[in-house]
Amino acid sequence: MEITFDPAKDAENRRKHGISLVRARELDVLTAMYDEDRSQDYGEVRWNVVAWLRTSLYTLTFTDESTGAIRAISLRKATKEEQRRYAEQI
Repeated sequence: MEITFDPAKDAENRRKHGISLVRARELDVLTAMYDEDRSQDYGEVRWNVVAWLRTSLYTLTFTDESTGAIRAISLRKATKEEQRRYAEQI
């Protein structure tokens, strides 16, 4: 799967969350939990995926591109609530 992102957004994500959007490629999408992000009207459909990245759960927010790629918007460690919901899923 191809993952794209805005370099300025990547710099902001590294500053804010301490991780580059490049690392989204390492997420274990086979065991991931997907939810549509309906927290705001973004003018586009956004998804949140909670998945393992090595030994920690992370949350990636992304949107689908018309090219078939996904555009990463945010990558951060999963919250306690996201971790709980993930554990209930499996």
